[in-house]
Amino acid sequence: MKATRLLFVAALSTAAFAAQADAFDAPEFAKQFNGSKSRAEVQAELGQYKQSRVNPWSTTHNPLASFKSDRTRAQVQADYIASRNRVAAFTGEDSGSSYLAANRPAQATQQFANAK
Repeated sequence: MKATRLLFVAALSTAAFAAQADAFDAPEFAKQFNGSKSRAEVQAELGQYKQSRVNPWSTTHNPLASFKSDRTRAQVQADYIASRNRVAAFTGEDSGSSYLAANRPAQATQQFANAK
């Protein structure tokens, strides 16, 4: 009895694996891929990238070395001071609902649908 049960389980396992064998093949898009570059060209590009890239974990890496701002420090400070009350209202206990109720934006002139 145990031998027939074991053979039955083995047969079912084999059939299930055979049914899934197609899933292990390459996907359809990978079968149809035609590269435009040779292996040597791709390897050359990879080597060039590895030589030119910056290590972001290096202690000498400075991500802001080439940063150039279009605004002055005084302009940024003035914007911060002007928006201070709004930021405080939105981070307050009511999450800015009273601020939005008191400072309603102008009525939108754009109409998306006709109300009939």
